[in-house]
Amino acid sequence: MADQPALPDRLRALTQARIGLGRSGQALPTSAMLDFQLAAARARDAVHAELSVDGFSAAIGGRPVIAVRSRADDRTTYLQRPDLGRLLDEADAARLPRTDAQAAFVVGDGLSANAVHAHAASLLLALFDRLPDWTIAPIVVARHARVALGDEIGAALGVDLVVMLIGERPGLSAPDSLGCYLTWGPRRGRRDSERNCVSNIRPPGGLDYATAASRIAWLMREARSRGLTGVALKDEAGGVPPITGPVGVVDS
Repeated sequence: MADQPALPDRLRALTQARIGLGRSGQALPTSAMLDFQLAAARARDAVHAELSVDGFSAAIGGRPVIAVRSRADDRTTYLQRPDLGRLLDEADAARLPRTDAQAAFVVGDGLSANAVHAHAASLLLALFDRLPDWTIAPIVVARHARVALGDEIGAALGVDLVVMLIGERPGLSAPDSLGCYLTWGPRRGRRDSERNCVSNIRPPGGLDYATAASRIAWLMREARSRGLTGVALKDEAGGVPPITGPVGVVDS
């Protein structure tokens, strides 16, 4: 057993948590403290980052993209007034076309625009490959968005199902984690229990795009078949790729 790594090294290979950091007197070693401060700074930067839609249409194969915003006028207001992040700007609501599509994808910055910049386009491309029998509305990109903003957008577009891709609250090991929320029959006032969530989409530290897309596509098909999303569907979601790694959080 002498050639085995020490226990802290073996544990570190299994998790991104900060364990076995050592100490210098009564404090952390300088390297561990600097690493912690860097992670905290990256998390703060992710929360305050602004979403850019430049080049997004090209990144998803040239599909049409509509940019909207919530009623939170700026990032500070968004962070202080979660209720405004759930409501669509009135002028932007009037620009959304009524469609005959079955599903709409909404991409929102949430609490990490960095997650959207890093992962949203690749995840959408993986999803499109798995949805040949779906009609999809123009992709909507929403600034200063909370999860529930997707309900109002989906209702305006007239779709049966809204799929919200949104940046999750950053942690010290995951400043760019993307979450996905699915809501059947979107309308203002939907509860969180009426949604399904696939979290921690963030290769290589979380779900890879193929696994996440397969799970989301399965949920979409089951939602269409049963006419529902939420706890009833979640409780019966066997036989789909398991979610691994830490679960991210988004304030809806």
